[in-house]
Amino acid sequence: MNITLYSTLEAIFIVTALSTDAFVASFAYGSNKIKIPFKSVTIINVVCSTILAVSLFLGSIVRPFFPEGLSKWICFSILFILSIIKLSDSFIKSIIRKKKRINKEIKFSLFDFKFILNVYADPEKADIDNSKILSPLEAASLSIALSLDGLAVGFGAGLGDVNSVEVVLFSLISDMVAVMAGCWLGNKVAEKIPLNLSWLSGLLLLILAFMKL
Repeated sequence: MNITLYSTLEAIFIVTALSTDAFVASFAYGSNKIKIPFKSVTIINVVCSTILAVSLFLGSIVRPFFPEGLSKWICFSILFILSIIKLSDSFIKSIIRKKKRINKEIKFSLFDFKFILNVYADPEKADIDNSKILSPLEAASLSIALSLDGLAVGFGAGLGDVNSVEVVLFSLISDMVAVMAGCWLGNKVAEKIPLNLSWLSGLLLLILAFMKL
């Protein structure tokens, strides 16, 4: 697959939309004086990019079984629906915060979906032991929560015949930058400031959806 200006812009839109959550979560950690060691940053980066790569691959595998016109509309529908969800994400997260609480004694479990949902709504709670340092295990928990969007976006984009290699390479860079920059900026602010950029992620996905038509 040739690299073109269009494919590069497409890849940038995808990874920017997906790395927005990582930036906001890291900002929350930094503002609460929670450190994210480089090992934990790497885990978040690798897990998120790997899940995105797998979903892109699955989308590309399924694509030949659909007529070209149908796969294009499926891709549009997935990305459009996700953009609407992201545009209303702040409301959804506020509801989860009010209705759900995490027991501080809870132990990490990879398949504890309820826990993942709560971490996704309030990411800084992934620091289970309140050590003010995000351990590799806690980073894995956070990365799974942050990858939920990547599963759907990657699959939808894969149906639309994007440059998967370009997307994954950009993802490895953007996730690393987003986490480190978010934590640094949050630490400089040094106070809890609501930072909701879900609208930006939703807007980028909306643009991407119409680009697929």
